[in-house]
Amino acid sequence: MIIETSTDGIELTIVMPCLNEALTLERCIRKARSFLETAGVCGEIVIGDNGSIDGSQDIARRHGARVVDVPIRGYGAAVHAASLSARGRFIIMGDSDDSYDFGNLMPFVEKLRDGYDLVMGNRFAGCIKPGAMPWKNRMIGNPVLSGIGRLFFRTVARDLHCGIRGYSLEALKRMDLRTTGMEFASEMVIKAALLGMRMIEVPATLAKDGRDRPPHLRPWRDGWRHLRFMLLYSPRWLFLYPGVVCMLAGLVVGLCLLRGPIHVGRVTLDVHTLFFAGIAVLIGYQAILFATFSKIFAANSGLIPQNRLLDRLFDYFTLEVGLVVGGALLALGLTGSAYSFILWDRQSFGEMDPRHLLRVIIPSGVCLALGVQTILSSFFLSVLGLGVNTQRKG
Repeated sequence: MIIETSTDGIELTIVMPCLNEALTLERCIRKARSFLETAGVCGEIVIGDNGSIDGSQDIARRHGARVVDVPIRGYGAAVHAASLSARGRFIIMGDSDDSYDFGNLMPFVEKLRDGYDLVMGNRFAGCIKPGAMPWKNRMIGNPVLSGIGRLFFRTVARDLHCGIRGYSLEALKRMDLRTTGMEFASEMVIKAALLGMRMIEVPATLAKDGRDRPPHLRPWRDGWRHLRFMLLYSPRWLFLYPGVVCMLAGLVVGLCLLRGPIHVGRVTLDVHTLFFAGIAVLIGYQAILFATFSKIFAANSGLIPQNRLLDRLFDYFTLEVGLVVGGALLALGLTGSAYSFILWDRQSFGEMDPRHLLRVIIPSGVCLALGVQTILSSFFLSVLGLGVNTQRKG
């Protein structure tokens, strides 16, 4: 059955990124063409060429594929440009190194027809043939990064970096993907999750690639790039949660030590620990502010969807509120500092027991720092909020 859903009568576009894949490209195109004919799917094959110098473009055209020349280097750039040129309603992407089975795409097509926005291949639920995936990718890299993706973004993907996946052209445009390298694979899943898109996995088969050279993938380097990208896309896990834990721990320990030393077995916690507790409060507070700044900047830049929580933040936390809170903390710090000076004056500015004096000086210094941070951050948040207010009015 052929379903015509575009002005060209094309339902499916099969996209393959390519950089010097002359050895395997023909096989991939033949398999994809065979699938379209056997399954009765009206489709096209598009090659996103990233500057091949081995004649890959001629091979693609000779076997009926359309070539999109992509001057920007990178896996993501090649896939994205080719996908945006698609004439079909649905797109299935897969590497052109003959590691994925383009002859068995029907599970992807069926899920796309059922209304799913993103259909991920899952090699662990399907088949990984001998020699197809290095042990460190299979046992460490993929499970760890996929687990982090599910934890951070609540995705359903258990194989976050599977190179074969399907998506609708409409969903791709809504994702507004920005990365050009290997992070593209992570960004697609993360954006789909943040936008609340319908996502599902289907089994996929991974075979050993047919190249006669090392793959473009560099496991440790690219693994770090994926992890870094997920952290940057999740200010909660990068800044907010560590900041809250650090600040609460500092507050609890500091408040306990204000009354006097704490003895834990043979260990005595005193003003030295109080000092580091104060530092923990400052670090935690700064991390929480970074989480807020990052979230607003990412939303204003279109990296993540707009959040109602941000609107509420600017409804209640205005510049004036920040100045009042910061001013109160400053006043508290100055009061404590003045009291410390009075205590010193009572001793005729001579020697004092540091264990007593520091219990006033350290909290006072922390309040002074928090007050200044709050005031400066309030002005900065007001600047960031200009973009939010403009978008709300629009």
